[in-house]
Amino acid sequence: MRLAEFIYLVKSDLWRYEGNARLRTFLCQLLLNPGFSYSFWMRVCAFLREHRILKCGFYHVAKLVLRHHRFKYGIDIHERTRIGPGLCMGHFGGIVVNVNTVIGKNCNLSQDVTLGMANRGIREGFPTIGDNVYIGPGAKIVGSVTIGDNVAIGANCVVTKDAPDNAVVVGVPGRIISFAGSKGYINRTDYGYIRRKSATDGKSP
Repeated sequence: MRLAEFIYLVKSDLWRYEGNARLRTFLCQLLLNPGFSYSFWMRVCAFLREHRILKCGFYHVAKLVLRHHRFKYGIDIHERTRIGPGLCMGHFGGIVVNVNTVIGKNCNLSQDVTLGMANRGIREGFPTIGDNVYIGPGAKIVGSVTIGDNVAIGANCVVTKDAPDNAVVVGVPGRIISFAGSKGYINRTDYGYIRRKSATDGKSP
């Protein structure tokens, strides 16, 4: 991961909370928002682990901070998990994501969400989450399940089957009740200019 990509990921995450990526906003969210603070240190660890010189010292310090956040806030997402820009965790606590899960851009993870592994059966494997997906409180997505773009997963839903684009999935087991999608749940995604700016200025968030 290059520095410009790291900056873009951090700024895009920040934008999802406040609609801007100013330094003052960054500092406030880092100190006061558990969701952003966790995702920031997760991104830091992901960046440092790919650089031999930085990995020797700084990575281990950042890893300790991330570990502290994991126990303090009840969020367990490994830095090796493939997660696109614009991750938003509005409420912390009980969020568990298997390291092999793939998450697209602009994902909303609510409290008590589990994206887990199935060890056997036709769905053996790990979830793949598309872009602009809202996952409600207490929802569970288990196994080799593909969630399409713009999908909304309802609270306490247990998803064990694929969901196509724009689906709204609720219940136990999860069933599709409409194709109204996640519109209205996924906000502040207008951060596209950040990539171009980050690639040219190389400044910190």
